[in-house]
Amino acid sequence: MTAVRTAILPAAGLATRFLPATKAVPKELLPLGNKPVIHWIVDEAVAAGVEQIVVVISPDKTAIREYFSPAPALDDILQARGKSELLDELNRLLDRAAFTFVTQDEPGGLGQAVLCGRGAVGDEPALVLLGDALITAEVPVASQLVAVFEQVGNSVLGLEEVPDEKVMSRGIVAAETTPDGFLRVSAVVEKPPVAEAPGNLAISGRYLLTPAVYGYLESAAPRPDGEICLTSGIAGLIADEAVYGCVFDGVRHDSGTPAGYLKLLNALVTSQ
Repeated sequence: MTAVRTAILPAAGLATRFLPATKAVPKELLPLGNKPVIHWIVDEAVAAGVEQIVVVISPDKTAIREYFSPAPALDDILQARGKSELLDELNRLLDRAAFTFVTQDEPGGLGQAVLCGRGAVGDEPALVLLGDALITAEVPVASQLVAVFEQVGNSVLGLEEVPDEKVMSRGIVAAETTPDGFLRVSAVVEKPPVAEAPGNLAISGRYLLTPAVYGYLESAAPRPDGEICLTSGIAGLIADEAVYGCVFDGVRHDSGTPAGYLKLLNALVTSQ
């Protein structure tokens, strides 16, 4: 079985909910403690054994590329001042993973962002990790998905149970437990009305996808706003091969809205 060596991090969105702050600072670089949001996501990927991080950025988000690039001049200054430890954590991360940056020229949805990473990933499975959700867990959720993949050899979706009031804002799956104890997904519906939802298991910004998904994304019909949903590609996968779910052990925090971000920031501060 091919090892999971790569993670795609979509980071090209406009982040309109955080305007005007994100006019100058990418949402992914907003600080959570002494690290930006995207650093926490990369930490999760590396903990799962990922060796290559593919970051999908828009043309104006060069600051993300700069953050994950060596800064020898700054290292020298900190060394001279006896403060070299301030960048130790980031430098160790840069030593453990290779970073590739690809550009999504125009907003085209999550599905198109994943397609943008195809060339860098190649014909291998890849994690897709969204920065809009930080998940605190004893075992990182990416690692939980990899553990399931190593047993089933197929795509795995990170899932959580959600209350009815959140069903209409999430991708919801129908799933059944197989005789060998795995959760097999039979359908996925994007933001359904509660009465039409197949259940309350929601995809939670964590995916491990086989390369077959790219073909389905290429042929997916865009929404009226021109964006391609990742769930369209997953629906195609489900029709042709097994797709599994992993109800992860952890707590999901919404970092994709100002209110959720402030709540998460407060939780991190009070826990220290």
